[in-house]
Amino acid sequence: MKKSLLIIFLILVLDQALKFWIKLHMTIGQEFHVFDNWFILHFTENEGMAFGMHFGGSFGKLLLSLFRIGAIIAIGWYLANLIKRKAPTGLIISISMIMAGAIGNILDSAFYGLIFSRSTFHNVATLFPEGGGYGTFLHGKVVDMLYFPLIQGYYPAWVPFWGGTDFVFFRPVFNIADASITIGVFLLILFQRRFFIRPAKNQNISASENIPDNEMNGVKTGALSPD
Repeated sequence: MKKSLLIIFLILVLDQALKFWIKLHMTIGQEFHVFDNWFILHFTENEGMAFGMHFGGSFGKLLLSLFRIGAIIAIGWYLANLIKRKAPTGLIISISMIMAGAIGNILDSAFYGLIFSRSTFHNVATLFPEGGGYGTFLHGKVVDMLYFPLIQGYYPAWVPFWGGTDFVFFRPVFNIADASITIGVFLLILFQRRFFIRPAKNQNISASENIPDNEMNGVKTGALSPD
C-alpha cells in the first residue's frame, strides 16, 4: 500500500508542479528547447483527452470528466484488491501509474478553470484572478507541454493523401500524466504473462496440494486403469 501511494503521490506532484509552472510562466504556443530540437517544452491546452485529442464540445467535455471520475473510482477499487491479494509488485506499480495519470488530468479539468485566468497567445495566466477563473467546475483545460519531434521531414510525393506534406515523429504534445498512463499500460502488455498467468498456475498448484493423498492416488490409479 505504501509503495502504491508513494508512486501516485510522486507522479501527481511532478505533473502538477510542471503544469503550474507552465501556466504561470508561458503563453500559448511558447516553447523552450530543452535538448536541441528533439525535446521541447511547448505550451498547449486541450479539452481533456490524452495527447491533445478533442471530444464533443462542452457536453462532451463534461461527459469525459464524469467518465474519468468513474474510471478513477474503479481503478482505485481494483488497485486496493490487488494490494489486499498481494498481487505481483509490477502489476501494482502499473495500475498505480495509470491511476496517478488519470487523477493528474482530472485535476486540470476539475479545478484549473476555477483557479486560473485564461492563457492566451499574448498573456500568461494568473493564479486566483480577481474576476474568477476562465471556466467552471469540470470544464477546465488540460495543460500539455512535452514535445519530442525526434524525426522531421516530408512524406514522399507518391504517398496517398499525405504526399508532400511535412512529417514529424513524435508529433503529439502530452504531459507527465499522459506519459504515466501510457507507461503503465505498456508494462501491463509487456509483462502480462508474468502479472496474470503465473498467479493462476500457483493457485492450481495450491489447490492440488490440498487434496488428500488417498484421493490423489485414486485419481492416478483411475487414470492408468483400462476402461
